[in-house]
Amino acid sequence: MKNEMHLEFSALSQNESFARVTVASFIAQLDPTMDELTEIKTVVSEAVTNAIIHGYEENCDGKVYISVTLEDHVVYLTIRDEGIGITDLEEARQPLFTTKPELERSGMGFTIMENFMDDVTIDSSPEMGTTIRLTKHLSKSKALCN
Repeated sequence: MKNEMHLEFSALSQNESFARVTVASFIAQLDPTMDELTEIKTVVSEAVTNAIIHGYEENCDGKVYISVTLEDHVVYLTIRDEGIGITDLEEARQPLFTTKPELERSGMGFTIMENFMDDVTIDSSPEMGTTIRLTKHLSKSKALCN
């Protein structure tokens, strides 16, 4: 069975935790492992933070859009902004690259997404925004505890 959720919120840093918890709550119906849930929550945090800090450069007028589709133990997650976009996507995907070193950003956001998810696609155009599509296949069998 396919189930979908769509979320739109202001590009405010305090909404990052709201997005993370909301997505986690929606995904919980698939009974993910704690590791799977933690990885998805981390990825949502990274993508939303990137949209707010880099996409909108902390301009509170922007919106962040999240869509989640659940189907057959697969999570399809799309996080989108209409911010400034990424001029050099290959450079942005390099570990430790950041455009905001003064904010003590680690530059590991895309690397974390790529390590925690099964598939990551990033579409971005300058002045048009960024769309990140992520896929995670959840385990179907759960470990039993005695």
